[in-house]
Parts: sequence; structure tokens; C-alpha cells
Amino acid sequence: KYIFYYIIKTILYGEKGEFMTERIRETFRKGEGVFRMVPNFIPVKFGVPGRRLKIHPADYFAYGADAGTIMERWFCTVSGTRVKNPKRPDQGLSYVVGADGETFLLRDAMAELKEELIGKELQEKYGTFPVFAKFFDYETPLYFHFHPETAVAKNVGCEAKPECYYFPPQLNNYTGRRPSTYIGFNPEVTKEDVRECIEHFGEYDTHITRLSRAFDLEIGTGWYIPAGVVHAPGSLLTYEPQWGTDLNCVLENVVCGEVFEERYMTDICPGEEENKTDYIMNAIDWETNFDQEFKKHYFRPPVELPETQTGLLEKWVCYGNDYITSKEVTIAPETEVLLKDKAAYGCIIVQGFGKFGVYDAEAVNMMRVGDQTADEYFVSKGRAAEGVKIVNHSKTEPMVLLQHFGPDNAVYTE
Repeated sequence: KYIFYYIIKTILYGEKGEFMTERIRETFRKGEGVFRMVPNFIPVKFGVPGRRLKIHPADYFAYGADAGTIMERWFCTVSGTRVKNPKRPDQGLSYVVGADGETFLLRDAMAELKEELIGKELQEKYGTFPVFAKFFDYETPLYFHFHPETAVAKNVGCEAKPECYYFPPQLNNYTGRRPSTYIGFNPEVTKEDVRECIEHFGEYDTHITRLSRAFDLEIGTGWYIPAGVVHAPGSLLTYEPQWGTDLNCVLENVVCGEVFEERYMTDICPGEEENKTDYIMNAIDWETNFDQEFKKHYFRPPVELPETQTGLLEKWVCYGNDYITSKEVTIAPETEVLLKDKAAYGCIIVQGFGKFGVYDAEAVNMMRVGDQTADEYFVSKGRAAEGVKIVNHSKTEPMVLLQHFGPDNAVYTE
């Protein structure tokens, strides 16, 4: 039924559908440059769900047990999942709620509106919005892995994946089984130590994280992880703004008793590559992985912006790189603000309720998979520059949202 639905929707409303232009532009006009998004959940076939995504307890297998357990929610993405699901060919792609209540792909809206939506710089350089954000929600830690640089990733049709982490307080009352992240290698480790783990991946538990060091995660802070850096993310619910690609090289073969097949490690290797061990070794950024001041260089405490309006608090939570930026915005109770930014962005409301532009907006308490919500938005560059009026209707509680921006809004702080 998913395939049938996708085909019919593409015919009627897809990129080449006759109703697409009118529907997109009417929604864009009525939303005054802001799109309301449909929740976009991703099932995963490994790990244990942290159950902090605020979906109904009965819905973790909403797409079928064979698809896996829902453990991620993706925001404002035009990138589908790399691992394709034949039953859901649009898996990973975000939909917009149209002015008539029907939905269409954000990817189609970008193809239609181009720089009206994302601005001239992104349109000319990338032809799309090249980043997205996600919540990943695992009770157990993720495997020790890295995302290769573009020079390697392009050999299997992908790009590098620099990523940022932020740990929102609103979604982390439960910290999971290991709220710490292994990053890089200890100074006494040799390349031969790593090679041995790679060569014996399919034979026994290599315990590769013994070669690394773990950093305790601090709620309300974050990290920047460049491509090529090995890391094993901890069990906090994580807000992850990232480049719009999805390619891993997994170096840890047993995680909390769960065994991973060798294909998870060799996924970055072209099919014709015969010496996979050397290929993987050459893909690792050794210099950054042996940076013994990694925390000093890549830990990201929040950086508060100067106050511009009473009742508006803005903090950079992801910054210090050329690719992705994120901001936490807090609006005081019974306050109206005009939020201005210089670039298009996606956002998710994690606390409170009120108005976001022309839309009634509210953080989710509990949702059913497949339902529409009022917590996720994509804001055009023009509307961002003019400002989005946000009204917090609560008498007692702040309204909090997280924004993610692309490379046209890179921020470096002292």
C-alpha cells in the first residue's frame, strides 16, 4: 500500500505533477514564507529505543517489525535514507502540510521555489538545502564509527558528513545506559592496534573502544564532530544537525552484546576494492583522532547572543565550523518577539505553545505516528530576514525552539 500511495501521490502532486506549482506557491503565500512540516520518523534495525521521542508506546513498530524500531525523527530533510525501504520509497524525506491540508515533499518545494525559499547562495552552490537535523534516541550507546571525507565517500555516491550534537534538557529526563561518548584514540595507541581490530572484525569481540577515551555528556551542551573522526555516541537523546548524507564505517563489532556484521564496516568501500583494510585505514583522519586537546577544540558550550528584545534569549549551540549552525531560542511567558535571522532554517519547538508566524504552534506531549503536529517548521530566507513573529501564550512556561542553518550562516565565536 505504501508503494501504491507513493506512485499516486507522485503522479498527482510530484515534481512533474500538474497541481504541484499551484499547491506549493499557495501554501508558501498563505504561510507567509513559512512551511509547517509533517513528523518524519525513521525505523532502525539495531539498538534499543530510548522512548523519549514522545510517540505513543504502541507506535514504535508503526512501519512493521521487519522495518525496525522507530528511534529517530528527521527534521526538514530533502535527503532520503541511504538504506532504502521498498515498502516506503520516500523514507527519510520530509513533507510539508499544504494550505488545503494535503501534503507535498519539501524537496519538490525547493525545486519549485529555489532561491525564493533557500536564498541565492545555497541555490547557486548546492541547488538545495544541504543540511538537516534529527533527534536520535537510543537507550544504548551507538557503535564506534566514522563518516569518511568526501574524497572517500564520493566513491560510493555520497559526501562527507560533518555533524553537531546538542543535548536538549526537555528530552533528557532519562539519560540511558551510557551517557558518555568515545571520541578518537588515546596517545599510546598505534595504527597497528587499530588495524588489528579491523582485520579481526568478523572473528571476535575486538573491544576497540579500549583504544579510545570517553567524555561524559553534559545536558544543555554539545559537540562538533568533523568527518573522519571515530566516535561512539552516548545514550542521551541527541539533537543532531548534520550534512545531508548518511554513510558510516563501523569499527566496533559488539555493542552491549549486540553483534554487527562486517558489512557495517565495509559499507564505505567500492565493490571493486580488494584491500578493504587498507582502504578503511586510509579513510581515517589520524591527525584529528589523535588530537589530545579534542575537547578544547570541539566541545561546544552554549554561547549567548546579546539581548535584542525583552523576553528573547538566543544561544548558539552548534557553531565553529563551515557547514552547520544551530541556535536555541527561548521566549519568556506572555511575550511576543520578532525573531530575525540572515538565512533559511528548519526548526523544532521543544517546549511551550503559542504562535509561530501565522501558525498555531506547540511542543508535542504525545503523538501517534502518521499524525500531523504543530511543532516543526521550515522558514524561507526572506521571511527569516524580515522576521518571524513568535508569541508565547503560556502564563508560566517558556517557549523553546531549536533552529538549524546551512553553510550560508556559519558562526565562529571567540
